Amino acid sequence: MTIEVAAMTAAGVAALALGLALARTRLGAARGADKMIALGPVLDAAPLAVFSMEHFTVAHDMAGMVPRWLPAHLFWVYFVGAALLAAGVSFIAWRCVRWSAALLALLFFIIVATIDLPNLHAGLHDRIFWILTVREMSFGGGALVLSGSVWGSRGPAGAALMRMGRTMVALVMIFYAIEHFLHPRHVIGVPLEKLTPAWMPATVVLAYAVGIALLAGGVGLLIPRMMRMAAAGAGTVLLLVTVFFYGAILVTEYRSALAVEGLNYVFDTMLFAGTVLLAGLGGSGLGGARLASIGLDSTGGD
Repeated sequence: MTIEVAAMTAAGVAALALGLALARTRLGAARGADKMIALGPVLDAAPLAVFSMEHFTVAHDMAGMVPRWLPAHLFWVYFVGAALLAAGVSFIAWRCVRWSAALLALLFFIIVATIDLPNLHAGLHDRIFWILTVREMSFGGGALVLSGSVWGSRGPAGAALMRMGRTMVALVMIFYAIEHFLHPRHVIGVPLEKLTPAWMPATVVLAYAVGIALLAGGVGLLIPRMMRMAAAGAGTVLLLVTVFFYGAILVTEYRSALAVEGLNYVFDTMLFAGTVLLAGLGGSGLGGARLASIGLDSTGGD
């Protein structure tokens, strides 16, 4: 096992365990589908911790991704790793979430602006380019919703952040749903280039089912009375995909050269699941439930 694999695994397990332990009050106060919504920050925090370890352990390899016009490439790799870790710790400890979530959203948008968009001319007709670009946008959108939810849902700033972020996530979900229908033999959740292993049963049926869940969830997020249930439903599907689909693939790859890829797929999909759940914050569905029902409007904004 390499240092990279060991560090990523340890960070993921520790962040999940600690996050669930510290979130038990919010989880206990939630009812029904709100319990899934309350998991959103934890499901975001664990992948952030995992990807920060990747930045720290293979910084020299990742330095080539930094735009050439920026000086001190290695510094920026470590800086982004530290920023991801800081955001993850903030979400787990539930401290300064208003600012950590807003800054995390800004980080994702800067990555899109400095790494993805400059390559637009080369990736214009490449589906994977668009899948990766909008993935970063959705992560930023989920962080915006989280920031807005602790900013104060009744204030104009918080409401605007939630509306903007939720719309981003919803549109990405609809786009990914279409990708599932067009390319059902590729991996599900975040529909990247990897083909689903031949030993996985009912590949096409599974892709269509997840595509339908993403489509229904994305449309539901755009309807105020449905947004919370839509986020909880689609987020649950993505969490199940993370555990049973990518978890099974990781088991087969963990002791091979594909271990890092397997970990990346698991926590990338977990981050997307957390993002979708965060998009449901502030909804008025489920019998008029409010942010206070899961303790996300009065804590974490200090």
